[in-house]
Amino acid sequence: QVQLVESGGGLVLPGGSLRLSCAASGFSFSIHTMSWYRQAPGKERELVATISSGGGTTNYADSIKGRFAISRDNAKKTVYLQMNSLKPEDTAVYYCNARRDYYPTRDYWGQGTQVTVSS
Repeated sequence: QVQLVESGGGLVLPGGSLRLSCAASGFSFSIHTMSWYRQAPGKERELVATISSGGGTTNYADSIKGRFAISRDNAKKTVYLQMNSLKPEDTAVYYCNARRDYYPTRDYWGQGTQVTVSS
């Protein structure tokens, strides 16, 4: 069965760091583009970062550019989001997403992990 399990969320002070992990199983991880999304209360889900199946291409939302870094380890079937210089505006539930590189481009989603940035 397909699983995406996020971990690493929690409460952190402004300016602090967290590293999120998403462990994948049950599908061909190495042919899926992986992304992190987030959703804050009252807001739409936002694409945060994307990494290509081979790890060679990354894209970031302007709001986090220069502060976050996405990476993946295809051998471990895991994608990471290193979050530095965290701001209260980063508070959200963070979701892991997998999208197959070939049609049909079905999406798989994790259940999310809460990140709270507060003093």
